[in-house]
Amino acid sequence: MKNRLRILIAGAAGQVGRELQRSFADAGEIICHDCDTADLADPDQVRAMVRSAAPQIILNAAAYTAVDRAESERNAAMAVNSTAPCVLAEEARRCNAMFVHYSTDYVFDGSKLGPWMESDKPNPLNVYGASKLAGEEAVQQVGGKYLIFRTSWVYGPHGRNFLLTMLHLARERDELSIVDDQFGAPTSSIELADATRAIVSGALEGKFGPTENWAGLYHMTCSGSTTWRGFANAIFARSAGVLQGKAPAVKPVLSSEYVTAAKRPRNSVLSNEKLYARFGSKLAPWESALDAVISRLAAKAPAAEL
Repeated sequence: MKNRLRILIAGAAGQVGRELQRSFADAGEIICHDCDTADLADPDQVRAMVRSAAPQIILNAAAYTAVDRAESERNAAMAVNSTAPCVLAEEARRCNAMFVHYSTDYVFDGSKLGPWMESDKPNPLNVYGASKLAGEEAVQQVGGKYLIFRTSWVYGPHGRNFLLTMLHLARERDELSIVDDQFGAPTSSIELADATRAIVSGALEGKFGPTENWAGLYHMTCSGSTTWRGFANAIFARSAGVLQGKAPAVKPVLSSEYVTAAKRPRNSVLSNEKLYARFGSKLAPWESALDAVISRLAAKAPAAEL
């Protein structure tokens, strides 16, 4: 991006929002909002937030992500995951801004044997997935200069996520029971943010042609796949130093043995072929991305603080 731009980040305090701040730091003036400065469940506040910022780029990293709690808080999930993205898309179109929105692998039911394509029909198993699907559909209906990136199993050095939970539990328990029959692609917030920056920059510089050539829905995950237990084992194997050798035994369990309020898809691996074909963008293998996050955590804080 040759000219410095005004960039609005919604959900700036979250794990993806913080990495977007880092990745776009030299691109222009960044205006940050999170739940402390704007209630995304209130459409009027969302509109006021955008109109006050007058941005050229809107990055929506905000979401209601409490998958199990969403089963009993459907209205709250829909307000943040569906209504707010719709309002953001409308405001982006009104001021001719580019709009980037993130969605989830949980829009699928997990019944497919291979990776899910963008052309596959969604069929969410839970309220969270349904709310995110409704958000996708709302943004697509508004149209304009939008990008929707479906991703999966997001984690990183900030916020609440599986990686940080595992590191915390490793200090307290000698054995953990982790689901071993759900497959997906762990995707780091670092990889997501950097890929987003590259694609947004290229689109604004005209590298991908006119808007109709690139606007749309894409899958964006790290490559490869594993189970939650496989992810946990990889975390502990790479964290031996910071955990001072204290890695718990990881016992495999079936989804049927680990009852949760919300059902999860058995296979939510996403194909990234369309992303690569359109933008030449390819995120790192999930193992390499995990190495990078563990290295950053080890560098920034004593082991006891991880």
